[in-house]
Amino acid sequence: MSEQSTYKVTKSDEEWRSALSPAEYAVLREAATERPFTGEYNDTETEGVYSCRACGAELFRSTTKFHSHCGWPSFYAPSTDDNVELIQDTSMGMVRTEVRCANCGSHLGHVFEGEGYPTPTDQRYCINSVSLKLAPTE
Repeated sequence: MSEQSTYKVTKSDEEWRSALSPAEYAVLREAATERPFTGEYNDTETEGVYSCRACGAELFRSTTKFHSHCGWPSFYAPSTDDNVELIQDTSMGMVRTEVRCANCGSHLGHVFEGEGYPTPTDQRYCINSVSLKLAPTE
């Protein structure tokens, strides 16, 4: 886990605020979390590609999405490991692994391991819907 000092897509706070809705900005740029079971993609089963809502970089594919019943969209792997950045998060009195877009540094959610889900990786990328944009497969 490491934190990149530079990203391919960089904008000032003012530019991010003008490009994103208040809810998107809060999650993507301030690492907020949307309320569970309220996100647009929580129960979506549409086939396609999930990209970063801030910069459009591909992050996940529907083929790795699964129902974890945790309240947020869950994936067992990113489309490629290079598309996400994993960073140790010690906020809220616990140690977790934050998931960010490797292209622009936007906060996406967290990844958890060893929870016993029947997935090939035993990982759950717990991702805020508001940080994603789904492009359905035609």
